[in-house]
Amino acid sequence: MLARANISWKDIDKVIIVCVLLLVTVGLMAIYSTTNSPTTSAAIRHSFAKQIIWFLAGAMLASAVVLTPVKYLKGVAYSLYGVSVVLLILVLFVGGGKGVHRWFILGPVHFQPAEVAKIATLLALARYLSDEARDLRSLKDIGVCFAMVLVPTALILKEPDLGTAIVVASLLLPVLFWAGLSPFIVFLVVSPIITLLSAFNVYTFGAAMILIIVVLLLSKRKLPVLLAVLVLNVGVGALTPSLWNRLKDYQKTRILTFVGLQQDPRGTGYQVAQSQVAIGSGGFWGKGWARGTQTKLRFLPEQHTDFIFSVVGEELGFWGVTLVLLTFFVLLWRALGIAVSAKNKFLTLMVVGCVTLIGVHVIVNTGMTVGIMPVTGIPLPFLSYGGSSLWTNMTLVGLILNAGLRRFQY
Repeated sequence: MLARANISWKDIDKVIIVCVLLLVTVGLMAIYSTTNSPTTSAAIRHSFAKQIIWFLAGAMLASAVVLTPVKYLKGVAYSLYGVSVVLLILVLFVGGGKGVHRWFILGPVHFQPAEVAKIATLLALARYLSDEARDLRSLKDIGVCFAMVLVPTALILKEPDLGTAIVVASLLLPVLFWAGLSPFIVFLVVSPIITLLSAFNVYTFGAAMILIIVVLLLSKRKLPVLLAVLVLNVGVGALTPSLWNRLKDYQKTRILTFVGLQQDPRGTGYQVAQSQVAIGSGGFWGKGWARGTQTKLRFLPEQHTDFIFSVVGEELGFWGVTLVLLTFFVLLWRALGIAVSAKNKFLTLMVVGCVTLIGVHVIVNTGMTVGIMPVTGIPLPFLSYGGSSLWTNMTLVGLILNAGLRRFQY
């Protein structure tokens, strides 16, 4: 199939493959360390073997994605998006989980449709924006892009899964900007978010309004446009208390703990506190593989899933977390290089979306383990235990490698 497409396996980006193998290896080491203990349940002790099987399956999935011609990826984009939205609706009625509706539970297999939605939304958005007829000065075209992202985001929030919803929503602005959206429009989108975050305090709200007014004046837009933007932001500020009251109690607690307005060392803050202790106690060289006391004594919660970065910090130390972060940086940098050099607009937007999804996962996950981001329950790509997450990330890598092989095709 590659020969017919006039491309060769030798042209594949081997640096990206090495980065993925290194990250998966570190993840498997950490999963083995956290689950290989007499005090853990039998189900958790099997996590290491399951993760290996899921990785092998994910590698085959990524290979299939690499072999798929671009026209097929583009052709199935809207259909896959439609299927993902249907699945997100169905899971609200028949899905399972502890107080949530996130998974289809089929015996021992738990399938999370939100993972499919990430890929589907990315492909659909790339296909829509790659159409030469699109005009990003048109409110209609911009509005369609917003709707394509906000529909799955709203359904995922309904499950509820705030972390995944944030990841899906994060696709919008980077892909739109790469497609040619003007910086002023990006500002129009970002300014209500700034207003919302600042509306909890009269002084921060006032400072945000001053900042927005200054930017509007510097933009030299017409007076009706400036007034409309100003009214929109004031409205967002006025509605913020109502939106806050619609959040679940645990979501409010996480946000308040994150911004330092509430100390909760025995509740939500416990996870972050134990994570900080684990990372800090690792020092420069770490305590050694499978020798982490925070890990072995089970002080660190969710250690083989959401807080696996803390395990790396405790057992491999500063050099270990630096190695992981540098590997992610190299992977994303190489992917951006593919996005820049790709001649096909669909491919370049697709890769930017892949970089955004992986990058946001890394920033939010590592940020929450060191206490500079709220605990949103999203995994660290390639390291955290979980088949759905690993397959999604392997698919993203497959899409990046696919674009790399075909970057000079129009």
